[in-house]
Amino acid sequence: MVGFDGSDDAAVYRVRDDLAVIQTIDFFPPIVDDPYTFGQIAAANAISDVYAMGGEPKIALNLLCVSDQLTNEAIRAILEGGADKAMEAGISIAGGHSIVDIEPKYGMAVTGFCHPDNVRTNNGAREGDLLILTKPLGSGILTTALSAGLLDDAATADVIRVMAHLNKYAAEAMQRFSPSACTDVTGFGLLGHAAEMAVGSGLGMVIESSRVPLFGQAAAFARDGIIPGGAYRNRDFLKDKVLLEDDIPRDIADVLFDPQTSGGLLIAIHERDADTLVSSLRAHGETAVIIGQLTARKEAAVIVRK
Repeated sequence: MVGFDGSDDAAVYRVRDDLAVIQTIDFFPPIVDDPYTFGQIAAANAISDVYAMGGEPKIALNLLCVSDQLTNEAIRAILEGGADKAMEAGISIAGGHSIVDIEPKYGMAVTGFCHPDNVRTNNGAREGDLLILTKPLGSGILTTALSAGLLDDAATADVIRVMAHLNKYAAEAMQRFSPSACTDVTGFGLLGHAAEMAVGSGLGMVIESSRVPLFGQAAAFARDGIIPGGAYRNRDFLKDKVLLEDDIPRDIADVLFDPQTSGGLLIAIHERDADTLVSSLRAHGETAVIIGQLTARKEAAVIVRK
């Protein structure tokens, strides 16, 4: 049903008329010092693609690259972090594979299930749909600041909490409203994933930057040049697809291009349902903000206004 011919988050294979299998994989090096926390974040990030596709994750395989510098206790803690997050998601870890590598890495291959009629792709948005984002932006900038020893304890705890938070609850809420399209915001940043949705749907998109939720210190660090290299690569890759209006501050634009780890869902939904979904998400403690709208295609796939 869904392969690599588009820009979707996972592959989907129809097994029978009432069952589709969703498969995805993701892993990366540590972005925090604590191994247990790293395991949680890596697992939440890998599982997220199944939620973005409208599925329910059920089985995972661990992927682990072990460095000579890692102790047995640290390796165990990474796997425990992933196992605890899998348990929260209702996933059985059925095994995995490990190799020796210079740099440690961890993640999961995840399998989920869904009724074929409930698969959510990123290319089905309709003109007039509103866009809802379910996590704040700036995790790439903040983890860059963290690695440089510049992030205070409160901001560190906040970004870790958000990255380790499953998109399970947001996905369950959105499915009740039959969204037209969905994706999760990860390495390509908000504007990269938004552009994929707009182009794939044959539409344009307007995002209001003042409405986009940001981590408290993200813009300030961006002004100081604490920006991951991926943000610059995203900006360069999207130069023909994204139009930033002249009054968008550079620091805000940098956050919009910032690559995210275990970011939120970007949901396209009919105008009549948007406020109700936002209220439902917020009632369950989720971040949920309407940040823009799908439009007829204009001079760029995504236009960012102040």
